[in-house]
Amino acid sequence: MEEQKIRILIADDHAVVRKGLLALIQTEEGMEIIGEAADGAEAVELAETLRPDVILLDLVMPRMDGIEAIGKIRQNDPEARILVLTSFSEDEKVLTAIEVGAMGCLLKDATPDELLRAIRDVHQGRSALNPEIAQKLIRRMRKTEPPKPVEELTARETEVLCCIARGLSNRDIGDKLFISEPTVRTHVSNILMKLELPNRTQAALFAVREGLVTLEE
Repeated sequence: MEEQKIRILIADDHAVVRKGLLALIQTEEGMEIIGEAADGAEAVELAETLRPDVILLDLVMPRMDGIEAIGKIRQNDPEARILVLTSFSEDEKVLTAIEVGAMGCLLKDATPDELLRAIRDVHQGRSALNPEIAQKLIRRMRKTEPPKPVEELTARETEVLCCIARGLSNRDIGDKLFISEPTVRTHVSNILMKLELPNRTQAALFAVREGLVTLEE
């Protein structure tokens, strides 16, 4: 049976960028572009109608910026998997994008291999963060968020949290801990609820901040 391709929506207001991404991804086995959006509003519309597996989204776009688009896309589909591509590692919007639901963020000067790997990671439910951006997010969490008690988690939930931070998918976590994938999903939901975190990326950053794992892992 032929492996199902990762269906990707590109949202960027620069036609040159869209065509460059299209040219790269079309050559990659197992991936296909199913739509292109030239602004945030169009990205929201296409995300709802096409239901892509992964959305590559710029933050600075006309009509509706990336932050608002992420919020609306996630409102329509809480399971939407969004990977932000940006030119600005210093931009406050990058940090906000993760907080409102993006699963990863790469700078536009990332190598083709880094981009393709990030697409696969996000598709599999793993976070994909540029290391520089990850460090900034952790510093911001330390400054702006009161510490949440890790002790609220059970021993098993702490194990699952560490696996999330190491980039494992639900299936990988289940294999590693010898539990079913539905059980993993339940643990993940409980972790996010207890720690009051919106998504897996924030959970991974929390684990690093609390010293449960390191970025190098």
